[in-house]
Amino acid sequence: MNILYIGNSTDAFLQSAKEKNIKLIAVANSIEGLEILKNSNNIDVIISDFSLPGNTGLFLYDTIQSDSKSNEIPFILVSEEYNMKLFAEAFRKGINDYFVSSSTATGKIIERAEALHLFYGTTIEDSKHSINNETYKLPISKRIFDIVFATSALVCLSPLMILIIIAIRLESKGKVYYIAKRVGRKTFDFYKLRSMRTGSDELIKKLAKENNQYNKENAVTTINFDISCPECSNSSKEDSCSPILHIDGNEICDYWYNFQKDEIEKTNSTFIKIVNDPRITKIGKFIRNTSIDELPQLINVIKGDMSIVGNRPLPVYEAELLTKDKMSKRFLAPAGITGLWQVELRGKGGEMSEEERMRLDNEYADKFTGNNYSFWYDMKLILRTFPGLIQKSTV
Repeated sequence: MNILYIGNSTDAFLQSAKEKNIKLIAVANSIEGLEILKNSNNIDVIISDFSLPGNTGLFLYDTIQSDSKSNEIPFILVSEEYNMKLFAEAFRKGINDYFVSSSTATGKIIERAEALHLFYGTTIEDSKHSINNETYKLPISKRIFDIVFATSALVCLSPLMILIIIAIRLESKGKVYYIAKRVGRKTFDFYKLRSMRTGSDELIKKLAKENNQYNKENAVTTINFDISCPECSNSSKEDSCSPILHIDGNEICDYWYNFQKDEIEKTNSTFIKIVNDPRITKIGKFIRNTSIDELPQLINVIKGDMSIVGNRPLPVYEAELLTKDKMSKRFLAPAGITGLWQVELRGKGGEMSEEERMRLDNEYADKFTGNNYSFWYDMKLILRTFPGLIQKSTV
């Protein structure tokens, strides 16, 4: 890795680079820096002071952007003190990062340069060699069983489904089926018999805040713009402790916004289960308690969207929150009609913490991936599903 540094803190940057065994070329002005870029093809990251002899780091960046040879090299700008206008201008132009110089900053800047090099240094061709492009396929025994089981069940249960469809249509207006986007190993159209009144999706955000069983006590639900940032209040400087954000007509510093956002994520659950859900119809409660509303998912199984056994596919608004490794691991297993957490707890009233559900989803993913898959383990889960079909609550 080769870094080009342009500025006055040459000794500090050379020392930090030496500690990490990184080659750093240091020059004092933009003319020398541009000359090196012109004659070298080996510069991986550029670090520049804002204040340069005769011009600025922003001017240097603009000049580099006009050169097709160097305009894709990551660029880090360093200023002597924090300036909000400079900060905003730097990122508006597309500069990769902005630092304020200090006695300890050079080491962090070098670390950031390493990260940018790793991120931008992987070419498309490199990616093709490093990524396994094999198409995901279910084990053949699991796929054959899914097709045979789902087709047989649909034929045998079609008279019951016709009666339920008539009952749904008589109780409330709207389509008798429900189609929504769900996320398993892929995003697909998910089929269910409608158990709620039409237009129920519009109420989900409000109900999730007020009645979500998974939410912790005293959950924080929104950013509070009226409370002042404690870091800004304790600071002796006139400027805010971090850049100012403008959100919905309100001003809030970046630190205080992200602090509150983290609190919302800690106290609000990824998963949603509404207690005494007012959206459910009378026939809807019956088909949920007997799991009849799940029958159209047999079509998803035949299509290959789902399997009989797997982890439940999630609504998009839930799936997009599962960004941490310990949570997203569940997607290594296929989406399923029934699964480990259903047979463990569904027949016990549906009382389940978010942590328990994630643990059970991940446990099945562990058993499914690699050489751990067992056809007989799936059969065991299916047999354990039947006692849980008649349940106390509408999970």
